[in-house]
Amino acid sequence: MSNTAQRFREFKMPDVGEGLTEAEILKWYVQVGDTVTDGQSVCEVETAKAAVELPIPFDGVVHELRFAEGVTVDVGTVIISVDTQPGAGPAEPAAPAAGQAEANGGPVEEPEPEQQGRQAVLVGYGAAPSSTKRRPRKARPAGPSTV
Repeated sequence: MSNTAQRFREFKMPDVGEGLTEAEILKWYVQVGDTVTDGQSVCEVETAKAAVELPIPFDGVVHELRFAEGVTVDVGTVIISVDTQPGAGPAEPAAPAAGQAEANGGPVEEPEPEQQGRQAVLVGYGAAPSSTKRRPRKARPAGPSTV
């Protein structure tokens, strides 16, 4: 692993609800250049089940916010990059957030998955890359209840 790769840590959208595959970024609590500490809430996201705050699992300085507020992001997609060694010299310039590029009419590149299978994340284990939507529930027969 290169020194640059160790310097910049990426935080991926966790699976905040059992089996959900996406969440919308409602609000960022940090901006590029802000210092963050382990456990600090960096954004609020909303899924089909709830709105929750996401804590960052490491210390550093925010290097890049990959998506703008109001953008729906798939579980496992990098949403924020943090410089864990801010005193180590100048950082490479951050690319515009995907939501900002989309708003400006530019192309949006989706990050490619780094590994196959489930990856441990801060909350839950994320959806497997091959997972799809849940199948519909079977209707129960409308008979007399035996309670």
